[in-house]
Amino acid sequence: MSMTDPIADMLTRIRNATAVGHKMVDIPASSIKASIAEVLYRKGFIRGFRRIDDGRQGILRVYLAYRSGKPMIVGLKRVSRPGCRVYAGASEIPRVMAGRGVAVLTTPRGVMTDTEAREQRVGGEVLLHVW
Repeated sequence: MSMTDPIADMLTRIRNATAVGHKMVDIPASSIKASIAEVLYRKGFIRGFRRIDDGRQGILRVYLAYRSGKPMIVGLKRVSRPGCRVYAGASEIPRVMAGRGVAVLTTPRGVMTDTEAREQRVGGEVLLHVW
């Protein structure tokens, strides 16, 4: 099975796992996905993650976070897709859910949140929104 959008696959796996209350979800690893997991962890959307070496590309095991039985991730939306990339300059980075959500961007300085990108006055590709 060929994967045209591995990041969308990651988001779908996380969405499906939280929908049924799983404690963790395994995702084929890549450095960009690890960077996204790092941002989700820093913002409190997941409990943590680790990379597992399986002799192939590796597995990213993401530990999902819940509060009072409700998942911390309410929504995940892929913004930039392989067929339609979405870029934003430092001044036009979108606010998600009036600041309650987080936009995750990939910038020349690495993967970061919309707030971090604004603070560093750096734009980039808007990968996803999470709230």
